[in-house]
Amino acid sequence: MGFLDGKVALVTGGNRGIGRGIVEALAAEGARVALTARAADAAEGAAREVGRGAIGLACDVRDFASVQKTFAEVKQKLGGLDVLVSNAGVGVFAPIADLTPEQWRTVIETNLNGVFYCAHEAIPMMRARGGGYIFNVSSLAGINPFPNGGAYNASKFGLNGFSEVLMQEVRHDGIRVSYLMPGSVATEFGGRQDGARAAAKQGWALQPADVAAIVIDLLRSPKHALYSRVEMRPSQPPKKG
Repeated sequence: MGFLDGKVALVTGGNRGIGRGIVEALAAEGARVALTARAADAAEGAAREVGRGAIGLACDVRDFASVQKTFAEVKQKLGGLDVLVSNAGVGVFAPIADLTPEQWRTVIETNLNGVFYCAHEAIPMMRARGGGYIFNVSSLAGINPFPNGGAYNASKFGLNGFSEVLMQEVRHDGIRVSYLMPGSVATEFGGRQDGARAAAKQGWALQPADVAAIVIDLLRSPKHALYSRVEMRPSQPPKKG
């Protein structure tokens, strides 16, 4: 039994990395969790591994029709929605002069459009239940630009601004909005497998469970309080120089 018994949560990109850590934490607290991945077998396989009644759904957050179908399935199978974690994201890192329009669209459509599509569908479902909580997984790249990060920085700067507007628009509906800005996390995001493994082995990087712990803490926080933006950094990264 957990404090989220009877609550329904949806986590996009929940089959691995940060999303998987959040799925496991929500399920451990009693929530009925739906997780998505672009491929049905990846989503369903992750749900089986999580257990606790989790379900896996195929969803491409770049496609509004796919998002609509996913939210309709959540409503049909789980009865509604109380918690949304928009976590699905991609990273393509290259100089702007070398970045292709297709790569630009992939990043923006996933990291920004997808968050809008999910919020658009979640709001009426949460209003119908008297409130809810929306978490948008951003990054410190949303405030710290860097070379080769043109598309990724743009998507996360935009996500932060979108989250601030969303927070102000739905707060009086009982819907809280927080955006999480982790720094280095030991995952294979953006094809950085070697770097992720090295960070994990050295033990200095944040872990998916660290981000998940923040989600749980915020869900436990008093309803009259809103922690709209959370920055997370490794406490002891390697020294420079």
